Amino acid sequence: MSVDEPLSASCAPVHAPMAQFGRRDGELLVGGEPLSRLAVRAGQTPFYAYDRGLLRERVATLRTALPAAIKLHFAMKANPLPALVGFMAGLVDGIDVASSGELRVALDAGADPHEISFAGPGKREAELRQAVASRVLVNVESMREVRLLEGIASELGLPARVAVRVNPDFELKGSGVKMSGGPKPFGIDAEQVPGVLDQIERSGLAFEGFHLFAGSQNLRADAIVEAQQKSFDLALRLAVSAPAPVRFLNLGGGFGIPYFPGEQALDLAPIGANLDRLVARAKTELPHASLVIELGRYLVGEAGIYVTRIVDRKVSRGQVFLVTDGGLNHHLAASGNFGQVFRKNHPVTISKRAAATQTEIASVVGPLCTPLDLLADRMALPVAEVGDLVVVFQSGAYGASASPQAFLGHPHCIEILV
Repeated sequence: MSVDEPLSASCAPVHAPMAQFGRRDGELLVGGEPLSRLAVRAGQTPFYAYDRGLLRERVATLRTALPAAIKLHFAMKANPLPALVGFMAGLVDGIDVASSGELRVALDAGADPHEISFAGPGKREAELRQAVASRVLVNVESMREVRLLEGIASELGLPARVAVRVNPDFELKGSGVKMSGGPKPFGIDAEQVPGVLDQIERSGLAFEGFHLFAGSQNLRADAIVEAQQKSFDLALRLAVSAPAPVRFLNLGGGFGIPYFPGEQALDLAPIGANLDRLVARAKTELPHASLVIELGRYLVGEAGIYVTRIVDRKVSRGQVFLVTDGGLNHHLAASGNFGQVFRKNHPVTISKRAAATQTEIASVVGPLCTPLDLLADRMALPVAEVGDLVVVFQSGAYGASASPQAFLGHPHCIEILV
């Protein structure tokens, strides 16, 4: 469906309204700027645009819905654009990184090293060295990391701040990406954690707490509530074996955003109420601990769009194809991630200088020589011509940095913060 032309209730499920961006005379506004003018400012298509006002608004919404005692961390893997990370660093309480490259960006952005945590199952020795030298918290994911950190801390004469990333014995139900439960490369199996805690104590590392991340992209508040409760209870059990009081408890995130027809926005109210209860419990059961929620997609995903220009309009055996100057190479997720079995359309529209009155069924395809280069498959869209701008919503997370931009040698896209 088009976000301009909702289908009738009798038709198939429709996308949730993309009401976060305003319009003027039918043209989309980003940061108050008409999209056609923004394209000139960007200097090219395709490009990603991220709206500062929407980023600020999302953090404010979370601050209102969640207890004041909860710390918000931005998982910058969702969008590592340095300008955006710098902006987010001023809004949230901490940054979570997953490589030494991300660590450099976070530090350059002015994030407080004490509130930076470093996770990832394959940290190289050089990365661990950088983390200790930067005095950030390392979420250890194996006994190997513990042993390496012992030597690095001794060599540098600095304490190695550590939390244990735990692979729980449960998963986040309804999660788009499951990160826990069963065999996983992430974290340390819960039943092995007491032995790792013993090694941390013998190695003289500065233990601070636990990191539990059960999954991501979940739109079910009840599943998130259940995972948070189980994570808290598991941390309590593991704390008995800890060499020091728990001062850091990352309960993960998992908050999703609606991408596909029939999906609805996440209800924050039950999550906030549950976290109120956990904060109250922590005051007596983990009195030294700060509770952290780690969010990436939920913070930035809805504040960004991908914009590409129509360079050709073709009709093949009755089907309309709008050919654009960007596609799979810039926005892998919208194309279906190199051929998902059941591909679904992201919300897409045509941004025109005048309000569109007619619609048609059309497919939006990119310039790559593969049938997988598909941004919209037979969607009801405003009638479009060469030169019009195609907009893919929900594009603020896992966009440019998560796409194969070198594929087939086409130009890279750019990213702007408005």
